[in-house]
Amino acid sequence: MPVIPEAMSKLPTKSEILEFIRENPDASTKRDITRAFGIKGAAKIDLKVMLKELAEEGHLKKRKRKYSDPDKLPPVSVLQILGPDADGDLFAIPVEYSGTGVMPKVLMAQRSSDSALGQGDKVLARLTQVSEDSHQYEGRLIRRIGHNPHRILGLYRKGAEGGRIVPIDKGSDKEWIVPAGAQNGAKDGELVEGEQTGPRGRLGLPVAKVLDVLGDPSAPKAVSLIAIHQHGIPDDFPDDVMAQADAAGPADRSGRTDLTHLPLITIDPGDARDHDDACCALPDEDPANQGGFVLWVAIADVAHYVRPGTPLDREAYRRGNSSYFPDRVVPMLPDRLSGDLCSLHEGVERPCIAVEIKIDRFGEKLSHSFHRGFMISPAALSYEEAQDAVDGNPTERAAPLVDPVLKPLFHAHDALSKARNKRQPLDLELPERKIILTDDGKVASVNYRDRFQAHKLIEEFMVLANVCAAETLISKREPLLFRVHEEPSPEKLDALRETAQAAGLVLAKGQVLQTSHLNKLLHAAAGTDEAELINMTTLRSMTQAYYSPKNFGHFGLALKNYAHFTSPIRRYADLIVHRALVSAHGWGDDGLETDIHDRLEQIGTHISETERRSMLAERDTTDRYLSAFLSERIGHEFSGRVAGIAKFGIFVKLDETGADGLVPMRELGDEYFNFDRDRGTLTGDKTGRVVRSGMPATVKLAEAAPVTGGLVFELLTLNGDAPPKKGRHSTKGRRFGAKGKKKRSVKRSRR
Repeated sequence: MPVIPEAMSKLPTKSEILEFIRENPDASTKRDITRAFGIKGAAKIDLKVMLKELAEEGHLKKRKRKYSDPDKLPPVSVLQILGPDADGDLFAIPVEYSGTGVMPKVLMAQRSSDSALGQGDKVLARLTQVSEDSHQYEGRLIRRIGHNPHRILGLYRKGAEGGRIVPIDKGSDKEWIVPAGAQNGAKDGELVEGEQTGPRGRLGLPVAKVLDVLGDPSAPKAVSLIAIHQHGIPDDFPDDVMAQADAAGPADRSGRTDLTHLPLITIDPGDARDHDDACCALPDEDPANQGGFVLWVAIADVAHYVRPGTPLDREAYRRGNSSYFPDRVVPMLPDRLSGDLCSLHEGVERPCIAVEIKIDRFGEKLSHSFHRGFMISPAALSYEEAQDAVDGNPTERAAPLVDPVLKPLFHAHDALSKARNKRQPLDLELPERKIILTDDGKVASVNYRDRFQAHKLIEEFMVLANVCAAETLISKREPLLFRVHEEPSPEKLDALRETAQAAGLVLAKGQVLQTSHLNKLLHAAAGTDEAELINMTTLRSMTQAYYSPKNFGHFGLALKNYAHFTSPIRRYADLIVHRALVSAHGWGDDGLETDIHDRLEQIGTHISETERRSMLAERDTTDRYLSAFLSERIGHEFSGRVAGIAKFGIFVKLDETGADGLVPMRELGDEYFNFDRDRGTLTGDKTGRVVRSGMPATVKLAEAAPVTGGLVFELLTLNGDAPPKKGRHSTKGRRFGAKGKKKRSVKRSRR
């Protein structure tokens, strides 16, 4: 029941009207106010004037026929979910708020029957006002009315009335109208983040408002920031996460195995800031294993610091992994952990989880065991430094390590290489490129990454340690996340088989596919003009690896049991495996939660998605840097290979830089091309010409858009032939072939 003041013979004051509305939000129409104050006759006109003045002064807001306090939310309001805080509580804010005070926050009091809510959802909720430090209202869900509003990243372009947001996504030409008053202080040409607020506005374009102004898109090192915001990668740690990390201290030695006598060195890239793995190799003194080795792989004990259910854990799960860009790293854990307490720095005692592995002289594993210990690394070497030392050119600090530490490591790798060759993991040769930036964030050069035996050594040691982790947890029946890589689909294999046949090579059919079959094809192509074509097409035939509590094996590595254990600083999956090892060995109370079985599938899906998110962001960043690097070479000619096929054209990867650019369909010739998605080909309907991935191409750079990372090429030659111009179909019945030679047509069949 509304609070009704005693009947009054005169008009109430403005403050009395406001007090009544605050106390009676459900009875705040003009008629309610008239009745409450006993206003009759001509006084009703005076009341109307007062209410209008209060609205104009901002004290009241008229919604339909009701008046309300603008600083107070209606009992039933539309809210936008902010997402959970560090304690897991779900908060929301009003979609529309015209008050002059601080934006009120609403704690959502969810019932078990309510729909799951996520960040960005819009809901209709019933509110109850409360007096709490963290929030002013509690809300009960009535229904969800919206889901994850469309976020936009683009350039703001000022107009006569408001402006527009022009997208920076490569290949997108969609724009959004920004009405006057919704630009949030954005200036012409600035990078902004916006949110779509309506379906259609002027000129039929969707309507949006600017949420955040990110600044000059051409500013030094802004390229990675664009990708971080565009892909929604969290790059600021919440205060409670930082507080927990800052409060962490050195681990206690009690209950740990002393491994400080082992020469566990780290070997990483020269610019690495963290060191999460160390290894050493010792000759096995067991007479029954002559020529064998005892290997040790020690990994930073992140599980000791990041415990289930804590703010650090929730934030690590939210990020899923670290993201790496040419100019920065967005870490999974704060620097106090990732760059300090969980980093195996030279000469500093650190807690670790280590695996001792015995191998024979042929690299076959004989046994293994896990230990929770503490270690001191005698040296932190780069790949180049380790390789040079073994090759006879040691630095001053590496020289004492050559005979006692480095040579045994390399000899052990020689043994592991024998087992690897027998196992036959997929042997792709695809050189990796590295973008070198100047101090002001511009691309100085694009180089091939050097690959030494030291790289392969560390990779093989880590693969073996990962196998040991999976086997131990399987034997102890502990839940874990496997790293799964399934075999290629029949359609992808058909496409690879056709590419091989067109190159004069063979991939046998009608057998259970093994990596050895693919390696035979790759080795046959090695050293020929078709080598890159076969390697690229083989790579594209592969499925994407993912995390799952179900073990489907790792096809690419030719392993039945495989789990990620070696990088808990930068991968949440590895942290799960570490906790499982803690639980399996009874090492402490920082193992797996009791309900982990019910959540592993969800965790695996989530961190597989965050991994893909990081890969896309890293690729987009590289594309933008390369586009900026090439923007000064418009009109230049480049050699490359067809890297992708689409219904609107082909993508060519340049040999020099690895940059990808689009050759529009019109460049292929004056005919219609049929797109076969399964086989990844385009086939001309008049000439029968077939375009497939891996074909050599010569192109001219026509356009470069650094903001989007887009490149557009003119096609000069494809597989040695110039594309026919309009009205010419002289290659009827031929494929694009080297020097225009007619090639035998390959009959295609579907499986």
